[in-house]
Amino acid sequence: MTKIIDLSQIIYEGMPVYKDLPEVKMTIHNSHEEWNGIKNPKTKTPAVHKLELGEHTGTHVDATNHMEIQHKGKSIDKMPLSMFYTEGICLDFSHKTLKELIEPHEIELACKKEGLVIKKGDTVLFYTDHYRKHFNGENWSNGPGITADSARFLGEKKISAFGVETMSPGVPGISNKEVHHICGELNFTHYENMINLNQLIGKGRFRFIGFPLKIKGGTGSPVRAVAILENE
Repeated sequence: MTKIIDLSQIIYEGMPVYKDLPEVKMTIHNSHEEWNGIKNPKTKTPAVHKLELGEHTGTHVDATNHMEIQHKGKSIDKMPLSMFYTEGICLDFSHKTLKELIEPHEIELACKKEGLVIKKGDTVLFYTDHYRKHFNGENWSNGPGITADSARFLGEKKISAFGVETMSPGVPGISNKEVHHICGELNFTHYENMINLNQLIGKGRFRFIGFPLKIKGGTGSPVRAVAILENE
């Protein structure tokens, strides 16, 4: 039996966003009462919402042009769909604490523990349990992250992407900028703000899907990321 695990945050007004990125705003643009010709209704039932949000809202993927200025033009609409439809694995780093770094040798140990091998084209997910412990709390922005060396380690294995539960793939002020630069240099990407990764630990390999919106010139896009497990 096939099981689909939702890896995406819900999008709502007032949700946390990274630093100075656009806040999410959500209003009723058209109501059913308006469409039915009701004047001055006491309540409005949404028929169409108006959304205002940034490309990097909630669970999202970064485009190559987001990584550094020299990648201008490599937008989300030009990235091959095969990057977002891959095999996936999930590694357990739930022991990591706030702002703690994940090194390459630790990735190798986590793979060995789970009996997994990182293959070309994979999406590698990092379970830290940061979402369940700290989402929208005072330490939400202080999660663990990978080092620049780990980013290069992953990129040299020619993965499609990796994914984290936190708002940034590296630790801001320590490794985050370098991680982005290496993604651009080695032509892979990453997903941020993922959820339910605990449900993938011990499950082996799975189908990962995280298609972005086709935004012209986009630097990233929200995604409805899922993991598909067979024979569950």
